[in-house]
Amino acid sequence: MNVEIKRSGNRLTAFLSGEIDHHSAVSIRTAIDKELDMGNATALILDFGAVNFMDSSGLGMIFGRYKKMNSSGGTLKLQNVPKPIERILRMAGVYTIIGISGGGKNEKLS
Repeated sequence: MNVEIKRSGNRLTAFLSGEIDHHSAVSIRTAIDKELDMGNATALILDFGAVNFMDSSGLGMIFGRYKKMNSSGGTLKLQNVPKPIERILRMAGVYTIIGISGGGKNEKLS
């Protein structure tokens, strides 16, 4: 699996790794949603530090987790996004609705 999830209080951090494509996005989504469905999570952080490739399936996974968190009053942030993936996220408009953490960047980007 391409995700390791750690819980700290009401915050979940999902450490993603490898390639996020059609096949892995499904297992990542399932693992994260299983943890979210246990309740009490008001913040979800997706850590991309070990991700080396992502296609549109990764975008769908991100937007789906955003929708899930937003509908329950929670927040979603991204952190440690590698430059090539950051470029994809910017072109898709992800940073206009989802914040980023780390590296001195803590707010939504336009």
